[in-house]
Amino acid sequence: MNILFQPAKIKNLQLKNRFVRSATYDGSAKLSGHVSERQIGLISALAEGGVSLIIHAITYVHPSGQISPYMNSLTNDEFISGMKKLTKAAHEHGAKIAIQLFHGGREARYVKTKKQLPLAPSVIADDPYYKGNYREITQAEIGGVINAFGEGAGRARQAGFDAVQLHGAHGYLPSQFLSPYTNRRQDEWGGNLENRLRLHREIYKAMRRNVGDDYPIFIKLGVEDGFAEGLELREGIQAAKMLADLGFDALEISSGVRGEKYSGTEYKTKINKLSKEAYFRPWSREIKSQVDIPIIAVGGFRTLGIMEEIVRNKEADFVALSRPLITEPALICQWGKDPNKKPRCISCNKCLEALHKGKPLHCVAFPNK
Repeated sequence: MNILFQPAKIKNLQLKNRFVRSATYDGSAKLSGHVSERQIGLISALAEGGVSLIIHAITYVHPSGQISPYMNSLTNDEFISGMKKLTKAAHEHGAKIAIQLFHGGREARYVKTKKQLPLAPSVIADDPYYKGNYREITQAEIGGVINAFGEGAGRARQAGFDAVQLHGAHGYLPSQFLSPYTNRRQDEWGGNLENRLRLHREIYKAMRRNVGDDYPIFIKLGVEDGFAEGLELREGIQAAKMLADLGFDALEISSGVRGEKYSGTEYKTKINKLSKEAYFRPWSREIKSQVDIPIIAVGGFRTLGIMEEIVRNKEADFVALSRPLITEPALICQWGKDPNKKPRCISCNKCLEALHKGKPLHCVAFPNK
C-alpha cells in the first residue's frame, strides 16, 4: 500500500493519511471577520475529497495583524460559533482541521484604513523588497500580540479545531522577527538568533497556557529568506531545532521574507517538469534528520511518486498541497483510484493574482471544471 494513504499521528492527533492541505487564504470571509457559507463549502469539499488534515488559513488574532478585509478573525469570543461550523464541516467527512493563527506585521496594510500604521520589528529604509509605510512595534505592543495569540489558540480549541498552527513564514510578523534583515532591534527582541526567536517562544508559551499540554501546536516556519541578504538556511535550521526542542508538535517547512516575484517566494511558478517539483525538499530533508517531531513538507508537489519517495525516505512525515487543491479539491481521492493521475494545476498563480484584486479563491485557468 502507498505509504501516503496509511494513517499517521501528530502528538495525539490521529490522521487517516499523510496528505495535508497547506493553509491557503481564501478571501471569502465576511467583512466582519466571521465565517461564510462559501468557506464552509470549501472545507466540506476538501474533507470529502480525501484530505486528512486541513489547515484553515491566516486568521488574525489581533486587530493590528489584519491584511485583508476578507479574512477570518479570532480576536474575541463572538467568532467561536461561526468557527464551529467549519470544524463540523471537516469532521462530518472524516477529516481533521487545524487553524493558522496569524499577524501580518508590516504586511498588514489593511490597518491603514483604520488610520493605523502596520507594525514591524524595525523600519528598514530603502528596502527593495517592500514598499509602504509602517512603524516599529513597541515593547508593550509585543506583549499585547503575544497575549492575543494565546487567547486565539484557546478560542480555536473551544471552536473544535484539532490543532493550531502559528504562521511563522512568508515574511509575516514572526518571520520578520526571525530574519536579521527585517529585525535590526538592539533590545532583547533582536540581535542573535535566540533573541530573534523570542517572539516565537513567548507565543508558544502563551498558546500552551491557553490550550493545555495535550493539544497539538504546529508552526509553519520560514527557514530561508527569498534574497541573499536575509535569513540564511544555516540559521533557519538552528531555529527549527530550537522550536522543536521548545515543544512545537510539528514543523511545516517553507520560506521566509519574500524576495523577487515569484522566484523569491513560496509560490514559485512554471512547475512543468519533475525537477521543478518539491522545491523545499532539501530543507525538509535536512531538518527531518535533526529533529524528533513530525515534519510537513510543502512546495510545488504535483506527482504522487515524488511525495511517496519523500515519506518513504524519511525526508518528511506528511506532504502538504495548496494550489492543486484549489482546482481539484477531490484530488486525494482521485490519486487513490489512479496514482498516475496528473493534476490539472499549471502553477500559473492567476488564483493568487485574483485574490490580490479582492476576488474569492478560485481556479482562474479552469473556472468551469
